[in-house]
Amino acid sequence: MNIVKATKKYESWLALHTPIVAPDLAMKHREMAKSLFSFLRATFYRWAQVWPEVCPEAHKAPSVLGVGDLHVENFGTWRDSDGRLVWGINDFDEAEHYPHTLDLVRLATSALLAAREDRLVMRPKDAVGAILDGYQDSLQEGGRPFVLAEGHAWLRQIAESRLRDPVQFWRKMDELPTEKGRVPKSARQALEQLLPEFGVKYRLTRRQAGLGSLGRMRFVAIADWRGGRLAREAKALTLPATCWLDPERETEILYPVVLSRVVRCPDPYMRPFGNWIVRRLSPHCSRIELTTLGPGRAELRLLRAMGWETGNIHLGSERQRKKILEDLGRRKGNWLIRAAETMARVVEKDWRMWKESL
Repeated sequence: MNIVKATKKYESWLALHTPIVAPDLAMKHREMAKSLFSFLRATFYRWAQVWPEVCPEAHKAPSVLGVGDLHVENFGTWRDSDGRLVWGINDFDEAEHYPHTLDLVRLATSALLAAREDRLVMRPKDAVGAILDGYQDSLQEGGRPFVLAEGHAWLRQIAESRLRDPVQFWRKMDELPTEKGRVPKSARQALEQLLPEFGVKYRLTRRQAGLGSLGRMRFVAIADWRGGRLAREAKALTLPATCWLDPERETEILYPVVLSRVVRCPDPYMRPFGNWIVRRLSPHCSRIELTTLGPGRAELRLLRAMGWETGNIHLGSERQRKKILEDLGRRKGNWLIRAAETMARVVEKDWRMWKESL
């Protein structure tokens, strides 16, 4: 099955489980053709399909409750319950039980593809090595969240330099068109339960964001409250892509399960509500743009931190910790870069076919 057929089949399956926003899906298809890195971000369903065949040795590894759709732009900042700025993985739409190697190989592959497009400037071997070193150290030391207060000054400087200007952030929010169509009652309920008090009046809009989830419903409530602005987003959740590949597979939406297990300082404004994930949107909930980083140690330190944070997530499967470390110890030193380079070639082949099909 080629990428075009796989995409049609996956999207047909997806439409059986959640309403599809057709204009957003059409936009996703166009974005997939623009760059190899964007294509990777948008097509985890294809990755899940080809991964076991392309990387059979890496696939044979202890399983964890993992991210699945992991890549170098799936990291951002939030404020914890004490108001501290925290950095880490911020999207678990495809959370599922995977070989621990899947997240590592996908993260490493994304770094290689980002480097090809000058989003990162480093040698592939150094990039992959930094990720693996961070991951192993995290598992060995029991993990640790990235609180950007007294510690991690270098990462705090990167994050704070990219925090969106409040004026520009709210200008963009105000430019979102008011939603005039039918909005599911459950979406309104999900948004309202995250507002600071009952009866807050808000304007409801629809938002286009991300790539992997583009095409699913995503609503934003924007309000003026006690002298300031606030925004809350509800994004539709659905079963992971592994259920498309195996319709008889018994699973559930595991987003909230991951959040409850991992090593982190949680975002008190990120909560599941039925088939929705609700979160606060603000200038402090932002993604670090890789293109703003200069070459050198900042990039390697950031990739090492990404590897460590991946360990923070996998430590949610604490019973597998010893098995994972033993598995890593048995693997040859170049296993991760070989697997990442192999998957990069497969992704590029699919991308070229996708562009030709449009």
